Amino acid sequence: MGKRGVTRPMEMLPNMEPDKKPEMLRMHHKQTQWVYWAVMLLGCWMILAPFTFGYDVGVVAPSGGRSVWLSLSVRIAAMMWSDIVSGALLVLFGWRSLTPGRAVSGWIICGIGIWLSAAPLIFWAPTAVCYMNDTMVGAWLIALSILIPGMPNMVLHMKMGAETPPGWSYNPSSWAQRWILIALGFVGWLVSRYLAAFQLGYITSVWDPFFGDSTRQVLNSSMSHGVPISDAGLGSLAYTFEFLMGFMGTQARWRTMPWMVTLFGILVIPLGLVHIFLVISQPIIVGHWCTFCLLAAAIMLPMIPLEFDEVLAMLQFVRRSVRRGESFWKTFWMGGADSPEQKGGEDERSPNPVKMAEGPIQILRASIWGFSVPYSLLFSAVLGLWLVFAPAVFDVSRPVANFTHAAGLLAVTFSVIAMGEVIRMFRWVNIVLALALIAVPIWASSPALFTAHHLLAGILLIVLSVPKGRIFEKYGTWQRMIR
Repeated sequence: MGKRGVTRPMEMLPNMEPDKKPEMLRMHHKQTQWVYWAVMLLGCWMILAPFTFGYDVGVVAPSGGRSVWLSLSVRIAAMMWSDIVSGALLVLFGWRSLTPGRAVSGWIICGIGIWLSAAPLIFWAPTAVCYMNDTMVGAWLIALSILIPGMPNMVLHMKMGAETPPGWSYNPSSWAQRWILIALGFVGWLVSRYLAAFQLGYITSVWDPFFGDSTRQVLNSSMSHGVPISDAGLGSLAYTFEFLMGFMGTQARWRTMPWMVTLFGILVIPLGLVHIFLVISQPIIVGHWCTFCLLAAAIMLPMIPLEFDEVLAMLQFVRRSVRRGESFWKTFWMGGADSPEQKGGEDERSPNPVKMAEGPIQILRASIWGFSVPYSLLFSAVLGLWLVFAPAVFDVSRPVANFTHAAGLLAVTFSVIAMGEVIRMFRWVNIVLALALIAVPIWASSPALFTAHHLLAGILLIVLSVPKGRIFEKYGTWQRMIR
């Protein structure tokens, strides 16, 4: 069970002969039929939730006097009817899913779970219990529909194949690689949920151990209010999906589920970068820092290089499939297997995560294969942190101080991202930052000592960005692209 993982208790099914798969699918459905009874029970729970908890009792207004697109009465009615209709649909499609082979019903249940996770943000849920109930039930529905029993009917088209990509020294989709992303996603979910609770009005104050009242001012700023729904709530929603998607698929999902790896990669990489850049811009646009916002960005940052290798393995597989003449869309949605001459190997290197209590260090090391820390990148990150505090040391005022803060945080960001071996070239972005560090104080006629400091910091950042550092792992045809 440890090797098969939580989400695919019947992982041997794809390796069965085609004519045996329908029978094995029915057997698997029988073993997991309790899931659909649980879905129907949750449906009854959601139908009764508005009457049990009273969505019109103890209502709150969003923090900071924020105006929202719906009146209070409409918000209450929208959440009541959303829960009642969602509950009725869960009973209907949960009942339909008791019959094997009804994949559409399973996906509809998953869609309802996604809707319930997002509805409290869209309708600005008027009570804390309403928000908590919908988001928790939504997360459980996603898990019950496509995680615990596996993707609906996916076993019928999954193909037998290797777990480790051709030419790779490790499997980027192994459970040892994924548990750290799951853990980071869960912690990010907790942090963002706390900030969202304040923005939605469920708590009246937010604690900040370093910047005092600054967090409140950031969360109630015009920058934050420029988004029609709670931006912290959006972050919590994204972390919910990232946390759950870490469980999806087998240890070969880089070739069996390209669409899912793509979606997971989009959530973690481009959207993660947007999240980080927005947090970096807060002291510039708002003029204040927010400890928990910085913490959320710090949690997201290592997830980017840790997920990039799995996305790369998936892209390599899709490219090989298309070159063999196979349909891109069929490969993208259905996955497949490599040809015999391109076949990778079984994953015999990854430790079994079930044995974490016996050998946690071994599991931890396996979780960061493909992520290494050359001294040059480590010192680049430390230099970036120094630049964040430098304006206070030199008593430099805005706007040069703002630029130095941003440049320092960006240097940290790209140094950490470049620690992912497959994207080591990201370190070159620091050279652009270094040139700006040298030019801006001169252009702004800053004090001579501060200008000299920036000149030295810029030159040092350029020097530190040149060495590639040692590459420990193998990445197939991508190896020659690591420069």
